[in-house]
Amino acid sequence: MLLIVGVGFLGVFLLRFGKDRRRLSNGVFLLLGLAFTGVWLLGSGAGGDLPVVLAGLLVLLSPLLVLLLAGLLMVNGVQLIRREGLRVANLLPLGLGVVLLVPYVLLALAIFTGNIWVIVILASLTMAVSYLGFLFASFLLYSLCYGALPYRPGMDAIVVHGSGLVGARVPPLLASRLDRAIEVYRAELAEGRTPLVIASGGKGTDEAVSEASAMAGYLVDHGVPADCVVLEDRSATTRENLLFTKRLLGERSHSTRMVLVTSNFHILRTAILARRLDLDAEVTGSRTAFYYLPAAILREFAAVVAAYKWINVLTCLALVALPVLALLLTQDMPHNYGD
Repeated sequence: MLLIVGVGFLGVFLLRFGKDRRRLSNGVFLLLGLAFTGVWLLGSGAGGDLPVVLAGLLVLLSPLLVLLLAGLLMVNGVQLIRREGLRVANLLPLGLGVVLLVPYVLLALAIFTGNIWVIVILASLTMAVSYLGFLFASFLLYSLCYGALPYRPGMDAIVVHGSGLVGARVPPLLASRLDRAIEVYRAELAEGRTPLVIASGGKGTDEAVSEASAMAGYLVDHGVPADCVVLEDRSATTRENLLFTKRLLGERSHSTRMVLVTSNFHILRTAILARRLDLDAEVTGSRTAFYYLPAAILREFAAVVAAYKWINVLTCLALVALPVLALLLTQDMPHNYGD
C-alpha cells in the first residue's frame, strides 16, 4: 500500500512538472512520493511490525536531527555575523536555531512539572513547526532539483537581476550572476540566436550609480556587444524587475520569451513569481558562497510563506488548535468512565 501511494504521488509530480515546473507544489508531491516510497523500502527490509519499527526510528532520530540542525544554524549565524556584520537578515539562522530548541525546553518543563497543559501546548507548537518544516523540506528539495535542470537555449531575452552594488562597484554576488548570464548568452550564440541581455536594477540610496548601469558596463567589458545590452534601471524588487522588463520588451515589440538569471538560492522563488505574473520565463542560477546559503535560503522560504500567508496561517492555527480541542473534549472522560 505504501508503495502504491508513493508511486501515485511521484506520478502526480511528473505530470505537474511536465505541465509547468515553476510550482512549489511540485516539491510537495515529490517529497511525499519519496517519503512513502522510502518508508516502503525501509519496511520491506525490516523484520517485525512495520509501524513499530518506523515509529522507533522516528522517535530516536527526529530529536537528534532537529538538535543537529539547530546547532548548525547557530554556528552558521555566528559565522555570517562575523563575515558580514550584525544585521537583522544575518541574525536569521541564529534566531531559527534558538527557536528550534524551544520545544525541547518546553518538553523538559512538561516532564518536570507534569502539567498536562504544558504538554498540550508543546504538542500544538510541534504540529505547527512540523508543518513548516515539511514545507521547508519541500522547498529545499525542489530548489535543488530545479537548480540542477540544464539550461535549454531558445530565449529571446536574458534578464540579469541585480543584487546591490558597493558604491559603483559590482560585488562578487552580482558578478557571479553576470558571469552566468554571459555563459547563457554564449550558449544562445552557439545555437544561432542573438538575444537581448537586460541588466535589471535601480539605484539604491547608498549606491553611486544604478545597478543596471554598473551591470551593463561589466557585461560589455566581458565581451557582450553593447548593442545587445539593455538597461532596466527603475526596479527595486524582484517583482518590479519582472514587471518592468515585460513592459520594456513589449515597448520594443520584442518577444517576451526570457530566461531570468539570479543566484541559485533565489531561483525557485523567482520562478514561482514569474508564473504568478504569467510570464513566459524560466530561471537559471549562479553559484553562491556556501557560508551565505543557509541564511539566504531561509529568507527565500520566508518570502514564499509570506506570499501564501493566509493558507499557511490558517493551516498553522488549525494544527495548533487540534491538541487543545482534543484535551477539552476528553479531559472529563476518565471520570465519566469511572462512574
